[in-house]
Amino acid sequence: MNANQLKVQGNSLFAGGRYTEAIECYSKAMLKEPSEAKYYGNRALCYNRLSMFQEALVDCQRAMALNSRYAKAFYFQGEAFIGLQKYEESIEALRQALRLANDQRLFFGDEISAKIKLAKKMRWEQKEARRLQEDIELQTFLSAVLEDRKKRMLESRLSPAVDDVEAESEKRKEQISHLFAQVDERRMKRDVPDYLCCQISYDLMKDPVITPSGVTYERESIEEHLERVGHFDPLTRSPLSRAELIPNLALKEIIETFVAEHEWVNDY
Repeated sequence: MNANQLKVQGNSLFAGGRYTEAIECYSKAMLKEPSEAKYYGNRALCYNRLSMFQEALVDCQRAMALNSRYAKAFYFQGEAFIGLQKYEESIEALRQALRLANDQRLFFGDEISAKIKLAKKMRWEQKEARRLQEDIELQTFLSAVLEDRKKRMLESRLSPAVDDVEAESEKRKEQISHLFAQVDERRMKRDVPDYLCCQISYDLMKDPVITPSGVTYERESIEEHLERVGHFDPLTRSPLSRAELIPNLALKEIIETFVAEHEWVNDY
């Protein structure tokens, strides 16, 4: 079989969930036509499905070296980085995939956008998990300090009555527990509503503008879209020009109030 026939066979095996066999087909196709980036991209996709993310990254790099405008290579790279819990790298790769897809009028931009949103959500959850672990460690440390202080006071000849020392120690422990409980409660509410985020970048908006179709975007993101991709609304596909963008002052005020009341949003 020639390289294209091997690719077609690999695609059929992939569709049937036979990823290992599909990898063998794409590998044979590469030997016959080593300059075709899509064979590396297809194999990277199979590796992702098998959770072989390092192998997928290697193939994505090879595909990009052969074709720097191969959007799917960046998309599969973003998927692999998600699998490795490297969310910053994932978002960067996926945004490049989205730019290339829009530039080339490819029809999987919505899929890329959804993956960016997922990566950002998982990045946020990762940061929150780290903060929670740091809080637990701090609470444990403070409790140990209190326990050590109580022990030294009980051993000191100048210490108050035992009951007084015990009571004060328990009071301090309760105060610490109450403080960290309040922190946990506030953290549980830490989420940015979707309507405050741009439909292109998925970042919290700073300068929101509304289109005639009623969709609000971050000004910088929609202007870049109009310049790089075309004069149309990326969601509704209606014709759109820069002159038709109107500042969404009401939403901007809501965003500014939200930021002022939630300082943590700067890390979102």
